[in-house]
Amino acid sequence: MVGLFRFWHRFRSDLRDGRGRPHPLDRAQLIAQSIPLQKKLFHLAKAHLDDTDAEARNLARALFIHAQHLYTFLEEEGVEPTNNRAERALRIAVQWRKISFGNRSDRGESATARLLTITQTCKLQGISVLTYLAQAIVCHRHGMPPASLLPKSLPNT
Repeated sequence: MVGLFRFWHRFRSDLRDGRGRPHPLDRAQLIAQSIPLQKKLFHLAKAHLDDTDAEARNLARALFIHAQHLYTFLEEEGVEPTNNRAERALRIAVQWRKISFGNRSDRGESATARLLTITQTCKLQGISVLTYLAQAIVCHRHGMPPASLLPKSLPNT
């Protein structure tokens, strides 16, 4: 799988040679380069479908059954190979919960969830969280709804 991530970084033009020059791949090259690795993983999973070790057998079955979903990022624009972005977004909430020992009421839990959602949404959209919250409070005091954080237009699906 390390090789697959190396190809991904080349596709994203993140991998450079020793002289700092990129060696990018286009999507067709990325897919072509990944095929031997996909086949290798498929055959490895297939070889362990009846393994005597239950954990190895379960992993092999999961890989064998869901193999087509493992490579979605190769063909679908905007799909990343890992969930690192989502994990980083959740990190703030996890740290907050550890520091504050969580909530003591449903209302507190709801308020925290909303504030953390607003924080991450503003961050992703490049909006100042404090400015947004200050404007939301002003809107609330005047009986108006706050500005929406939803995208202005949704992509066609």
